[in-house]
Amino acid sequence: MFARLARRLRLVDEGGSQDRLLEQVAADVTETAPLTGRSLLSERVSGALRRVPRDRFVPPERHSSAWTNVALPIGLGQTISQPFIVAIMTELLDLTPDARVLEVGTGSGYQTAMLAELAAEVHTIELLDALAARARTVLGQAGYRNIRFRTGNGAAGWPEAAPFDAIIVTAAAASIPDALRRQLRAPGRMVIPVGRPGLEQSLILVSKDERGTVSERAALPVIFVPLIDRGSEESE
Repeated sequence: MFARLARRLRLVDEGGSQDRLLEQVAADVTETAPLTGRSLLSERVSGALRRVPRDRFVPPERHSSAWTNVALPIGLGQTISQPFIVAIMTELLDLTPDARVLEVGTGSGYQTAMLAELAAEVHTIELLDALAARARTVLGQAGYRNIRFRTGNGAAGWPEAAPFDAIIVTAAAASIPDALRRQLRAPGRMVIPVGRPGLEQSLILVSKDERGTVSERAALPVIFVPLIDRGSEESE
């Protein structure tokens, strides 16, 4: 099943409307329920998926594909994630309206917008200056005011703003960074892809209980660009 789902995530979706996209995401959620434990999206997550305008977050030449259930290139070797992956990663965080979230890998800003719809505060870190600037502009134009931005090393997290109720990482790490484990509140949840580029990757759900005890489980096969650790220099 793992291999079949990994292949499925590479398929090109020919649909092009928002309603069609939501149907496909719902179908993927149901199909992957034996792995994720979630057979349906919550009303909050499905509502955010409907409200966030994905076409704002793709390059102009990709607008015709914005409402397809696939990852799309956004330049600089990066992608905007498949809507199903964005939705299920968000779902697994179990965000509450008062949650404080750390996102590692702002990218296009699409996942950031989903988080901002659902949480009180979003702290997002992007390594690449050009992507960070573009995302900040698009998210500001879309009216999001509960997001703080940082350009720098996401693997180091955001220590002075920690702890976070939830952490989401949108690039694949070879292993889970210790800094992110430490910055997760007890109780709290983190989702992070783990694996090597071009090899099998797993979406890992990390849970920390009230006593600080950490548990991990693989939730889904995934394909992400690698998480790059370039030291701790950061700028806001």
